[in-house]
Amino acid sequence: MKNEDSNIKKTIKYLNNDECVAIPTETVYGLAANAYSKKAVSKIFRLKKRPNNNPLIVHYHNINQLKKDCELNSVFERLYKKFCPGAISFVLKLKQTSKISKNVTNNSNMVAVRFPSHHLTRKLLKKIDYPLAAPSANISSCISPVSKQDVIDEFGNKIKFVLEGGSSKIGLESTIINLVGKPNILRLGGIDSKTIYKFIKSSKKKAKKEKLM
Repeated sequence: MKNEDSNIKKTIKYLNNDECVAIPTETVYGLAANAYSKKAVSKIFRLKKRPNNNPLIVHYHNINQLKKDCELNSVFERLYKKFCPGAISFVLKLKQTSKISKNVTNNSNMVAVRFPSHHLTRKLLKKIDYPLAAPSANISSCISPVSKQDVIDEFGNKIKFVLEGGSSKIGLESTIINLVGKPNILRLGGIDSKTIYKFIKSSKKKAKKEKLM
């Protein structure tokens, strides 16, 4: 526990200085930076050699943090209660007052968000007052990392710190579902799409029944 707390403090120190760090999640390791900072987010794109028009997923600790940046809807709230924290990302509308860097969204009024379940990253997200933009910690088109060593092999000393969290349990990126308009799976991932669609359908029926009662 002492080592964990010490490593989280180091991670926060780098993040507060607009640096990129690698963090563990249940899916894969992520290359993380302050999502509110244009300077920090730009470093993610440079390190990954990622096209600037390819938006990033933003990570939050809980729904209360998300309310500052996004407009919520009933489908999202039901999916959140069922699958979060976990390997699912949601595309939602941004609030006009959101501080999320335009670099994160490629100047869009929508953003992909998720709530990772790895205990260390959840501790980290709880202790900072900004969300983390965090795509997989690899150079674009390369294999996604599932351990600290994978990240080191990919980037060496080009990133400031890797928060050690063991091997990622799932080893596959999160499933992405667009909730702006009709729900639509944009990327297959850690949670089976059939499971998600089945839950949406059943929860809608349940909600209708509750309204009639």
